[in-house]
Amino acid sequence: MFDNPIEIYKRINRFAQENGMELTVKTPGESHYEMTVLEKHISSPNVCHGGVVAGFMDSVLGSAALSIAFQSGALVSTVEFKINYFHPLYLGDKLIGRGKVDFEGKKLISSTGEIYKVTDNEEILVAKAIGTFNKYPLDKTQFSNLFK
Repeated sequence: MFDNPIEIYKRINRFAQENGMELTVKTPGESHYEMTVLEKHISSPNVCHGGVVAGFMDSVLGSAALSIAFQSGALVSTVEFKINYFHPLYLGDKLIGRGKVDFEGKKLISSTGEIYKVTDNEEILVAKAIGTFNKYPLDKTQFSNLFK
């Protein structure tokens, strides 16, 4: 429906920009995010704050939902999500987040996601989550003119 809504979204997403997050969407309904744990993400000696992981996960889940919503001229907002943490993260850790839409209804989208820490030869599962997103018409927002 729009020329390149994901590129426009990346230009206006200050949260991702400020946290060094890089989004790729190759297929609507699937997202791939990357980021590195920075000094500003540390809450105790060398350990990343859980809220950083939660914020990253919200972006992973939400971008998958958003990529589907764009197809019908809509945006999304987070209704809720549940996250499980499996491993701590440290300064300099490289992360990959993958999100996937599992359900799209008239008003709600549900997606699941995983975050991995990338080492030399493996990906270590750090967190898993499921989220629900409210779908609402783009033309009802202040940003509708950006996507025309």
